[in-house]
Amino acid sequence: MTALLTDFAALEKALEERRARVDSALRALWGAGRSPEVAAAVEDSLFAPAKRIRPVLALLVSDLFRGDPAAALPAACAVEMVHTASLVLDDLPAMDDATSRRGRPACHVVHGQANAILAAFALLSRAYEILAEGWPGAPAAATRAAIARDLGRAVGMDGMVAGQARDLSMAGRALDFATLEFIHSRKTGALFTASAALGAAAAGASAAETSSVVAYAKNLGLAFQVVDDLIDATGSAEEAGKDVGKDLKKTTFVSFSGVEGARQLAEELSAASREALAGFGARAQPLRDLTRYVVIRKK
Repeated sequence: MTALLTDFAALEKALEERRARVDSALRALWGAGRSPEVAAAVEDSLFAPAKRIRPVLALLVSDLFRGDPAAALPAACAVEMVHTASLVLDDLPAMDDATSRRGRPACHVVHGQANAILAAFALLSRAYEILAEGWPGAPAAATRAAIARDLGRAVGMDGMVAGQARDLSMAGRALDFATLEFIHSRKTGALFTASAALGAAAAGASAAETSSVVAYAKNLGLAFQVVDDLIDATGSAEEAGKDVGKDLKKTTFVSFSGVEGARQLAEELSAASREALAGFGARAQPLRDLTRYVVIRKK
């Protein structure tokens, strides 16, 4: 156990510098506009303490291909805005009906459902505005358009929307593994793969290189969800920073496979994600470390 805690602390420290860069960039990129009520709802959600796994993934992929961090960072922040919008919507009473998120009361609990919905739309709008406008050192307009397209697909009718709709429609019903994978490869995995593709595009990676990091991210995203299910089943709300036990009436990776089976599945997905990086040698070690972090985290 001591070795595991030491391992986690080292991984956390290695990620902190990139997380801090994302936090700083998010504050610089977010524009409050003329609605203080909605701005307050956005800022409570966007600037709450968070893991920033998706933008960090984009930055690590860009680093893998020796890209300029300035080219990827604003686009990575756009992904985090989209992710935060999805959390605000997920927590609504009409969706998952959660009361806490990122160690704080959920957005709709503090600011009301109307402002929470408007905040989610404001975040989505700002994300695509960033990609359209460009920034100093930004990739060419055609590359930014491709990033926006991938992000739109990750959100849309074959992405998070599809996953959430299937999840809601299957509430209270037993799921087979294929349906469970369908839901979470979209609800969770779609933004992981979009983040990896973004980092590769910003760095000018080849199609084959991009395919490898997207395969890595697909398995990483599913491993992340399996661990989320384990945290929901076995963790505390204080430690997790959000409601736990909300999925007791759902089929999850834990209810399907049991606690030990889910842990084994997370390790297998972690191994598969690392295998996708085999062709990159030692320079992909930070991405392998991210996989390890995802598997042993507690929140």
